[in-house]
Amino acid sequence: MILWGGLSIYVPRQVWFSNFLTVKLLSPRRQVTDTLTATSTVLDAIADPVFITDAKDDWVYVNAACCDLLGYPSGILLGQQKPDLLTSSGLDILRGLQQRALATHAVQEREIALRNGQDEVRILAVKISLWTDQNQSPFLTHILRDITQRVETEQRLQQESRRERLLGAIAKHLLHSMRPVNLLERSMEELRRFLEADRVLFYSLRPDQLGVLAEAVVPDQNSLKELLLDETCFNPAELSQYHQGQFSAVEDVENSDLPEAQRVYLKAVNVQSQITIPVVQGDTLLGLICVHDCRHPRPWMQWEIESLQDVATQVGRAIAQADLYAQVRQLNAELETQVEQRTRQLRQALDFEATLKLIADRVRDSLDESQILQTAVEELTGVLGAKGSNTALYDLEQGTSTIYYEYNESLPPYQGRVAQMEAFPEVYHQLLNGQYFQFCSKEPNPVRGHVAMFACPIRDDRGVLGDLWLINEKDYGFAEQEIRLVQQVANQCAIAIRQARLYQAAQAQVKELERLNQLKDDFLSTVSHELRTPVTSMRVALQLLGVTLNQELGLNEELQKPKTSQNRVARYYVVLKEECEREISLINDLLDLQRLDGGNHPITPQRINLQSWLTGIANGFYERAQSREQALSIVLSDELPHIISDQASLERVFAELLNNACKYTPPGETISVSAIAQSNDQLLVTIANSGVEIPEAELPRIFDKFYRVPSSDPWKQGGTGLGLALVQKLLWHIGGQIAVTSKSSQTAFNITLPIDINLAI
Repeated sequence: MILWGGLSIYVPRQVWFSNFLTVKLLSPRRQVTDTLTATSTVLDAIADPVFITDAKDDWVYVNAACCDLLGYPSGILLGQQKPDLLTSSGLDILRGLQQRALATHAVQEREIALRNGQDEVRILAVKISLWTDQNQSPFLTHILRDITQRVETEQRLQQESRRERLLGAIAKHLLHSMRPVNLLERSMEELRRFLEADRVLFYSLRPDQLGVLAEAVVPDQNSLKELLLDETCFNPAELSQYHQGQFSAVEDVENSDLPEAQRVYLKAVNVQSQITIPVVQGDTLLGLICVHDCRHPRPWMQWEIESLQDVATQVGRAIAQADLYAQVRQLNAELETQVEQRTRQLRQALDFEATLKLIADRVRDSLDESQILQTAVEELTGVLGAKGSNTALYDLEQGTSTIYYEYNESLPPYQGRVAQMEAFPEVYHQLLNGQYFQFCSKEPNPVRGHVAMFACPIRDDRGVLGDLWLINEKDYGFAEQEIRLVQQVANQCAIAIRQARLYQAAQAQVKELERLNQLKDDFLSTVSHELRTPVTSMRVALQLLGVTLNQELGLNEELQKPKTSQNRVARYYVVLKEECEREISLINDLLDLQRLDGGNHPITPQRINLQSWLTGIANGFYERAQSREQALSIVLSDELPHIISDQASLERVFAELLNNACKYTPPGETISVSAIAQSNDQLLVTIANSGVEIPEAELPRIFDKFYRVPSSDPWKQGGTGLGLALVQKLLWHIGGQIAVTSKSSQTAFNITLPIDINLAI
């Protein structure tokens, strides 16, 4: 409790001064003044600034804290000529509060702006309360609190929040749009709202997009989007400044130091204040963000500049990103185009490969030159979509080129035309050298008009055989793949033509050989028939001579003697008899072969007990084998079936084979005969001999007529070389087969016979 000039005052701790100024005045004004003065020490101790005014708005008291806040001593503040402390807006607010406090007697609170002695604008929270003295004179107590720092902090937070929302909104636009125009339009509108400006635009400085690329403007202001800013708007110094990332801010265009031309231009578009922020990416100046206030001059705050710079950084990155995206899209488009082209090329290559295979298969299977050329021309014309094509063959001795085949629907026919090569040296010189070429007719062809033509030689490693021509529209160019296809087809044609010609030559040789062979057979048949009669007569005469010699000289007794003891007559008789029999055998073999070749050999099927019959055939050679110190074995299956065959042919076959075995088997070796049933319809008979081996190179020829294996007869016996040939033909005639194997000093003839000849032939 404080006694203040007759006032009883209770002062609680840490309360506002207004709480203890609600007192009852007990003395006149002078007394109040004196009392306040007397208690200044107490008021000065209060932390909050305080001043008191009367009803006339005269200051009657101010404490030390208030003097410190306002930066003026109490004498000045309480004088009649107080400094202009309040801004125009702050003065209006304070007077309104005072009037309401006087009218309502209620406490009034508000924030006002005040300029202190250091010309600093401070934000104060003011609280006004009314009290009256004994005479009912009103007084207003003003308690102040400096909230500048708090307000600035709140403003910064609000600004940061707005700035973050702005950057977030712009980032969202930039994220969802890869088109620079779209993202800039939205970004400029967000920026205009944020700054509460009249116009915000992006001026592109890129050569391909020079001018206002995007703009956001309030409805009552003109748009600059369709304008190309005059070059006077950017002097070299400014552009250099912008390249370095520096901005330009003009608070009042009218009173600025801008060049006259620039001021005139800005006033013409109603710009009162502007700020320009460069958009730089790397070392490249992409453009400028220009903010216009068209209503009044405007000081540009630091936070506004920083926000603009942040936006410019985002826009620069977004433009670079959009450019990169555009490049990627372009590269993707180019890549897709390349892929499509490559796909078409691969598809075309596959089609060409299939066409080439088709043509190659068809021409390879044909031995007709005309068919080969026709196939090539038709298939090439179809797959290449040509207007026409033709092919020619050369006669190099005559120096001519003859068109053998052509294929077209609208072009005049050239088939059969013969061209002298020397008349067209520029054409045939290249073709004869194996070179292809294409050309377009400069002057219209008298027959075909204006056309494009491609010529390719048909050649192999032995030379040029002809050519292929393709005809198309005058402005058509044959692609590399098409040229390669034609070349490959031409090469296949060359191979096929050469093959056809070789085949024709071979056929001619075959026909000639057949003719000569027929002549030979006819000759042998004739000779055989002609020789058979005299040789038969010789045999008869020889038999009669043997009877005479036996009667007169005892020939039979002489023949029983060893050869070394026989007289000359007996030896000569034996030689004559053996040679006569050999000649008769040769003639019979020749005639039998002739009949078999001509299909005139008779067949008499009969049932044969092969086991007993074959044993009987083999037994006839026991004595001969023993005389030559050879072993003869017969191995026959007990279940050997009966067969139906031509017995005479079989006897001839087995006799010939056993005779050969005896002739060519060395002493001490073995001759074997075996037979088994292979199946229900076939029988296998093997005649083998050991101690002898036929060279592998000779095996394919042993069944040829008149062929004898060199140095294979240990007994040096004569032979005609017809035996095995006759054996093979006889077996073929009765449905059988014969094969020979020879290795490890063992030679075997394997005979396959049908069980029933009636079913085999």
